[in-house]
Amino acid sequence: MSLAAMTVTAERQAATSGATARGLSTASKWLLGLVLPVGLGLIWELCVRSGLSNGRLVPPPSVIFATLSELARTGELWRHASATIWRVALGFILGTVAGTLLGALTGYSTFANRLLDPTLQALRAIPSIAWVPLFILWLGIFEESKITLIAVGVFFPVYLGVMGAILSVDRKIVEVGRIFRLSGPALVRRILLPAVLPSYIVSLRSGLGLGWMFVVAAEFMGASEGLGFLLIDGQQLGKPAQIVAAIIAFAVLGKATDTLLALGSAPFLRWQDAYGARG
Repeated sequence: MSLAAMTVTAERQAATSGATARGLSTASKWLLGLVLPVGLGLIWELCVRSGLSNGRLVPPPSVIFATLSELARTGELWRHASATIWRVALGFILGTVAGTLLGALTGYSTFANRLLDPTLQALRAIPSIAWVPLFILWLGIFEESKITLIAVGVFFPVYLGVMGAILSVDRKIVEVGRIFRLSGPALVRRILLPAVLPSYIVSLRSGLGLGWMFVVAAEFMGASEGLGFLLIDGQQLGKPAQIVAAIIAFAVLGKATDTLLALGSAPFLRWQDAYGARG
């Protein structure tokens, strides 16, 4: 075998071993993340089975999983979950668009910041539940009011993230771009956007998390389907297992969507040599 062929073979083996190591590292991270919830669930299951608790108010995992399986078998779980996902998706899109535009405007323009930011900061302090009667009065109890409430929850983290990221851009970097005579669009694309993007991704994830929290309040507004409806139904009928099952569904869906957002944004942040990127 020639030296060139041996070199190519060694490079391929190194690449394969590196991919395998990355796969094992990813799998180990997922498994490590499951240690705490699975461990707590097993401990509680043992407490109930040993008679230390009757498990009536806080059912053991076996009862909860049986409830989830029954809801999945009858199709109720998928129907309620799809309704909730649809509401969160629409509210997230609307809140993200509005938060990005207003955040960029108030961050870039001093006049817009002084004009708009005080009012928006005051609105941010209003509890989510306080919007419910007003949105019902304006939009009724149908989907429009629910999606609007979720959009409000998503809006403020995105708005603050974008505005704060633009305001915190190092002035020296901007001056370097001007020295090289970058035009306005080029300055935004090559200087401002890379500087803002990491904080923007974090604000999107924060907004998505608040969207999942606000959807519960939204589905209290006369919803006939959704995971929030499952919570209310379980409370009214005295079904703690159904309540916990709905909470677990919220947690799984919230974590899944956050992971998808993080994975989708990762290619745009490959240029970062950050401490958080360690293995």
